[in-house]
Amino acid sequence: MRQYIEALFASLLMVVLAGCAGVSGPPNVPGEVGTAGPGSSVLVGSYKMSVGDKVSVNVWQNPELSVETPIRPDGKIAMPLIGDVMAAGKEPKQLAADITEKLKAYVKYPNVTVMLTSIKGQEFLSRIRVTGAVNKDVSIEYHPGMTVLDAVLEAGSVDLYANANGTKLHRKTEKGTVTYDIRLKDIMEKGDMSTNIMLMPGDIITVPERFF
Repeated sequence: MRQYIEALFASLLMVVLAGCAGVSGPPNVPGEVGTAGPGSSVLVGSYKMSVGDKVSVNVWQNPELSVETPIRPDGKIAMPLIGDVMAAGKEPKQLAADITEKLKAYVKYPNVTVMLTSIKGQEFLSRIRVTGAVNKDVSIEYHPGMTVLDAVLEAGSVDLYANANGTKLHRKTEKGTVTYDIRLKDIMEKGDMSTNIMLMPGDIITVPERFF
C-alpha cells in the first residue's frame, strides 16, 4: 500500500512539474512557419468569394491592368479593357482563369493571379478566436499576415495563471482539425519565433492554465 501511495505521489508530482515547466521536445507546427503549407484552413482552400470581399488582381508585366478592389453589391469587379467580371461565388483561381480568358483578346499570353486580401462576405466564419488563460477572450477580424502573437496581444496578453508554452492553435483543414504547438512563453520572453505561426481564417488559439 505504501509503495502504491509513493508511486501515485511521484506521478502527480511529475504532472505538476510538467505543467509548471512547460513542454519539451520539438513542437508540432506547419511545414514552414509563416506559410499556409499543408495546414491551410478549409475556409482559405475552398472559399468562394462574396460581396464586400476585397481582391487584388495582378496581371504580370502589365501594372496598368492590375487592380485592387472590393466586390460590388452586384457581385462583379471592374477591370481595365475587359470591363465588369463576375467574382462573387467563385474561388480566386476561378476568377483568375476567367480574367485570363477575357484578356487574351488584348494581351498576348496574359498571366493573371488573384489574391483575396480581405474577407468581409463571411467575416464571422473567418474570425480568429483567442480563449483560456488570457486577460480577455476575444473574437477578432482576420487580416492577412496576422500571427499568433498579434492575436494574443489583442487578447491583452496572457494572465498570471497561464501555461504559455502549452498554448495550442486549432485549425480546420480538409483532413479534419489539426492542432499545432505554440511556445508562447518562448515567443514573448525569449524572442523565439519558431512557433509564431501565421494565422489562417477561422483559427482558434487556446491558452491553458498552469498546474500548481
